[in-house]
Amino acid sequence: MAILQSITILLQIFHLALANIPTPPIHPRQLQELDPTNLTPEEATLLNFSNPSFPISPKSQKCKVFPSDPTWPTDHQWDLLNKTTNGALIKTIPIGAPCFPGPLYDAEKCRYIVSQWGNSSVHMSDPTSMMSPLFQGRTCQPPSISPASNGTCKIGGYPAYALNASRIADIQLGVNFARNTGIRLVIKNTGHDFSGKSGGAGALSIWTHYLKNIEYIPEFKGEGEKGYKGPAFKSGSGVQAWEIYEAASKKKLVVVGGEGRTVGVMGGYILGGGHSPLSSIYGMGADHIVSLSVVLSSGHYITATPTQNHDLFWSLSGGGGSTFGVVTSVTVKAHPDIPTTALSFSFSTATPTQFWAGVRTFFNYFIPFSNAGTYSYFWVLPGSIPTFSMNPFFAPNLTSTQTLSLLKPWLDDLASLGIKITPKPTTYPTYLSAWQASFPQEGVGGDSGCTGSRLFPRSNWLNETLLNATFAAWKGSIDAGLLTINFNFAPTLSAGGDPDNSVNPAWRETVMHSIQIASWGRDADFEEIRRMRNLMSERQRVWRGVSPGAGAYLGESDREEEGFQGSFYGRNYERLLGVKREVDPEDVFWAKTAVGSEGWRVVGEGPVDDENGRLCRV
Repeated sequence: MAILQSITILLQIFHLALANIPTPPIHPRQLQELDPTNLTPEEATLLNFSNPSFPISPKSQKCKVFPSDPTWPTDHQWDLLNKTTNGALIKTIPIGAPCFPGPLYDAEKCRYIVSQWGNSSVHMSDPTSMMSPLFQGRTCQPPSISPASNGTCKIGGYPAYALNASRIADIQLGVNFARNTGIRLVIKNTGHDFSGKSGGAGALSIWTHYLKNIEYIPEFKGEGEKGYKGPAFKSGSGVQAWEIYEAASKKKLVVVGGEGRTVGVMGGYILGGGHSPLSSIYGMGADHIVSLSVVLSSGHYITATPTQNHDLFWSLSGGGGSTFGVVTSVTVKAHPDIPTTALSFSFSTATPTQFWAGVRTFFNYFIPFSNAGTYSYFWVLPGSIPTFSMNPFFAPNLTSTQTLSLLKPWLDDLASLGIKITPKPTTYPTYLSAWQASFPQEGVGGDSGCTGSRLFPRSNWLNETLLNATFAAWKGSIDAGLLTINFNFAPTLSAGGDPDNSVNPAWRETVMHSIQIASWGRDADFEEIRRMRNLMSERQRVWRGVSPGAGAYLGESDREEEGFQGSFYGRNYERLLGVKREVDPEDVFWAKTAVGSEGWRVVGEGPVDDENGRLCRV
């Protein structure tokens, strides 16, 4: 989620006879499932499961029930939900509220919030805060951070309530409440998603952040002849990168996760595919899922594996979160720990011609670098003479000597252009230590930019004309004033172990994932924001033009991506949509650009598409 760093500096009621509901087995530890026999008749009306014995037709409601509607749940009904979840219900107070006049004003709290606004830890610890406030609607940002709220604090695109889930039953109750009352339901883990999917005006949010169990399984035994056998970790969906990396390192193991320290890697990250500093060696994060536990839109809790509920397993292994159900835990493969070499450097030049010649030489080495298992993470900052920053060149399982030997042809090319680089690699004994040293905690909270991305295919590198066109299209965005954040790696199907999953097929051909950011000034009006939003759309079309049939990463992408079904899911989309209609026929779950999202839209009035509005059918 490093892109956010750049922007910071940028829930018809269904009745069911209790006797007809099978009581599932109790999950270990504190994660008990809902026992419907414990509900009073009043509670059962609001909180019972949907009936799997009867066919369900989609609701005829035009829009999800909204706070201003007469059918909005009463305070008494919200109190019932709170009671049955042991006090887990939280009414939203926007994180910036202490900075505004009124009963919540608190100067000391405000100073702290302002000083920590770019710190992801502050936002992930808040039940409803979003790390992309642009898509909240910018209705309650501290005035010293952004003037967009015009001196007032409104809830905007934040959910109305959040459920701090600590048990399976909490999630089941929340899902049943949302379905039975017709209100919108969203899911938040940490809130990192670039497109604001954890937000939603008038919604109930299931907050999974504190589902933190990590269980080490020395010898996981998968079912069937092809079932995985080996070390694994079963992790609650609230587990973050640093937590699972540390747990694995203690066992001299690694798991495939992201570069962002605080990203919830067992939530939306892995469900959407999840690229990693280990991707050139081990493929995508989703390639290593061996089991998932899920609460469905019916409220029922199931397990999905390659041999049990296979279609759902397939869909959740790369087809995205927030639309098939609420994932409560994920079991993933683990691999032997490896030493890793890393180095960082940057350059600019005396002239633009010299600079771009240097960057163009780098493109010549994308295939050999990724074939060697490396992960290049580089930025190009626009300017009269741009700046190139490699931060870092990350080489798992390579020594310093091997890394320098790999880099030498490119560095020699740079030297011949008068660009002198003195590389200073460091080899770390473990993946964890290299990751800790190479990837600082990501900054977040910016509202003055929008993003787009593209997965550029290997085939473009195998034809000189295509490569030049690719470079020109990419460079054109920087020339237009857009910042790019880029990754050279190759998460091929074979690297991932030839899994059967729904990861976007475009990933398997990718050698560059590039993100572009169009930004505007702090005081920009709607017209200027729309102008830059349109520029992003224009540049995205150019990028698609040189990579027809490729795709984009749904986790780091344009919320308004044209033809998102093809870009984010490729040829998997029709099958994914069929699974969505089977497991969530009432569209209890919805998120922008998620599978099945084209049937609904948020009715808003902002300069960009955001979560500040009622969710209605198209």
